[in-house]
Amino acid sequence: MAPKTSSATLRLKQDYVRLKNDPVPYVIAEPNPSNILEWYYVVSGPDDSPYAGGYYLGRLVFPRDFPFKPPSIYMITPNGRFKTNTRLCLSISDYHPDTWNPAWSVSTILTGLLSFMLENSPTMGSIEMTDYERRQFAAQSLESNVRDENFCELFPELTMVIIANMPLGLVLQALTIQKEIEKRNLARANEEQSPSMDSSQPENNVLHSVVYNSVVVVGFALFIYLVRYVLYNMNIE
Repeated sequence: MAPKTSSATLRLKQDYVRLKNDPVPYVIAEPNPSNILEWYYVVSGPDDSPYAGGYYLGRLVFPRDFPFKPPSIYMITPNGRFKTNTRLCLSISDYHPDTWNPAWSVSTILTGLLSFMLENSPTMGSIEMTDYERRQFAAQSLESNVRDENFCELFPELTMVIIANMPLGLVLQALTIQKEIEKRNLARANEEQSPSMDSSQPENNVLHSVVYNSVVVVGFALFIYLVRYVLYNMNIE
């Protein structure tokens, strides 16, 4: 008998479909492939804010009885507004279960998070910095994110955009990370393979998708490296 799917899993799958069909401005999110109760999000700084040009990775950890209880919210990329890798005290987080509404979705959480980020009101986990300091963090966020495996694995298209604007030394670092991600994903796909012939096709599709995404990102980075090399030599001549 197949294991019973939890209400949290069903709800989060529904929220994921809604999020894809109706995206939240300035925010994207993806669940951990091996644990749907853990999601990663990326906030892009609005142009009229001190976070403009920045990309900020964060994490949502949902309880098993979601949506009846709220998630924990973390920010990973240094940003000047919130402490990193610290549970944030927001009205939409598990610090305030009394204000939580089970009707709220992942989209609601992400919208609320962006709203809190653009405010200056103090809360547990927030920090006070000048707009200048926050702009400095925004400029440094690209370099910080391409060193994070979760960022590179879950947001490959955004990773390619960032790599295109990186110095060559950081491109090589990003390639190293992509190689490690490919190894990890291939190992995960092999572990999940079933000996049953009936289930071999879905597993092969997962494996092919993993390989394809890795090849695309690595190929794109190598292309950028080659273009820059050619342009550099042309300028010398």
